Amino acid sequence: MIIAAVILIFIVSCFLLFYFEVKLKPAPSKKLSDTYKRLLDEMVVYYQKLNNKDKKRFETMIYSFLASVRIEGVGTEISDIDRVLIASSAVIPIFGFPGWQYKNLTNVILYPDTFDGEFQFEGEGRNILGMVGSGYLNGQMLLSRAALIKGFSNAAGKENAAIHEFVHLLDSSDGATDGVPAYLMDHAYAQPWLHMIHQEMHRIEDGKSDINPYALTNEAEFLAVVSEYFFEKPEQLQQKHPGIYEQLSKIFIQDPAAG
Repeated sequence: MIIAAVILIFIVSCFLLFYFEVKLKPAPSKKLSDTYKRLLDEMVVYYQKLNNKDKKRFETMIYSFLASVRIEGVGTEISDIDRVLIASSAVIPIFGFPGWQYKNLTNVILYPDTFDGEFQFEGEGRNILGMVGSGYLNGQMLLSRAALIKGFSNAAGKENAAIHEFVHLLDSSDGATDGVPAYLMDHAYAQPWLHMIHQEMHRIEDGKSDINPYALTNEAEFLAVVSEYFFEKPEQLQQKHPGIYEQLSKIFIQDPAAG
């Protein structure tokens, strides 16, 4: 009986110790810091246009991204601005998909400026703004800080290199980077979308389109280029390319021109 009582006292003591430790230890905050919120307010137009409820959801998605993806610099220190803008570039294309995670991304590597095919950021021949890694770089994204900052500046125009690369990640989530993100697009829309892509490519070739000619590279680049346009200048895209705007609204489940 004495042994049983001692055991019971020990169990109760452990329970009380655990209970009070859990109760007294503050739970880790999942809220974005005030510094990050201020940077969003100052630098991310997409966020500025959201209502208060959607702003909180955007902040939660930013927090989740930063908690799951490592951001590191090559030849540069990573700042709060870098983190906020990279995370915003990731969240904007997936804002219509609550709970989405980039399972094919573990690291974002930030270079101070453009880099070349050998990943050098000094010297001549540097023209790469960003890329999604493959092979031994699988799961990694490389970005130029200069292009990242420009994409969220008033000088961006229709371009945002970081959003471009995250759209490539979305496109590749079905196993093929082909301009038809099957996870995000109803099968019935795939052929009409490809037909629209090829029609617009002919117009670009003939100089009759304001879409960046880099979209002519292939269907995957077309999707990434027009997605930049969709998120950076939605009203303009809707006015000049209503069919493309409508298709992208279905793909991303968003209507940014309405905001």
